[in-house]
Amino acid sequence: MEEQALKIKSIFIYPIKSCRGISVSQATVTQTGFQWDRYWLVVNYKGRAYTQKVEPKLALIESELPKEAFLEDWKPTKNSFLVVRAPGMRPLKIPLTKPSSVAEGVSMWEWTGSAFDEGEEAAKWFSDYLGKQSRLVRFNNETETRPSPPEYAAGYSTTFANTFPFMVSSQASLDKLNTILTEPVILVDNCDPFGEDLWDEIKINDLVLQGVRLCSRCKLPTVNQETGVPDAAEPIETLMKFRSDKVLMPHKKPHGKVFFGKDMVWNWNITNNQGKGNKTIKVGDSISVLRMISSVSEAAV
Repeated sequence: MEEQALKIKSIFIYPIKSCRGISVSQATVTQTGFQWDRYWLVVNYKGRAYTQKVEPKLALIESELPKEAFLEDWKPTKNSFLVVRAPGMRPLKIPLTKPSSVAEGVSMWEWTGSAFDEGEEAAKWFSDYLGKQSRLVRFNNETETRPSPPEYAAGYSTTFANTFPFMVSSQASLDKLNTILTEPVILVDNCDPFGEDLWDEIKINDLVLQGVRLCSRCKLPTVNQETGVPDAAEPIETLMKFRSDKVLMPHKKPHGKVFFGKDMVWNWNITNNQGKGNKTIKVGDSISVLRMISSVSEAAV
């Protein structure tokens, strides 16, 4: 039987960190990740990031962007908005044009810097929804850089994503996980389960993505994304049985980590003359694996 070509099955953008993602048919790749991905962050009164780990209700916040926002080189106008919705709340419209206010002392994990402040209306909306003083800020690519861990990807950076600009997984990996869970979990195509573990370099159209390490999963997946309520231990408990560092890398000292998906960066240095050319990827695009490691035990974690 002829082997089927690897293809992109779905693309998800998460405009607001730790809130619901949106499935899109195409997305523009930038050096810090997909355009509009993790551009916004909800922070507390001290400017510190909120995530679902401490505010699981963030899982119920939905975002909507104009369809044309995912076209390459599109620029927002005064009539372009990010629309935010949540149960029991009226829709909030955030202009996509550059805000005039700046918030200092915004922090997320190891990073501290300034960010655009989306104003009092947004602050009240998020404060009312979460029941505590909150603000919405936007990453400022003009003045700020949030580096990815240099031991894995020196010279690369991201916005408000955890550590790296991209995470690639396969539908088969998700299917494999779902078949051994007591409840289905969620949601690229024609890939063996966890085959992405071995991808060291892949090419999509003119874009070369470089694998940097296996993606270590946090407790975020244990929040029920339909109810915003923390579940028991799944899927982490199941992943521990066959996707832990102890199982995958028995020759190394275990640290209690579990892995799902592969963290990647866009290697613009080798992409079509320093990144010039088409930077859009679409659902259905073919994926070429340019380089692989020989076994998962060699993968960086």
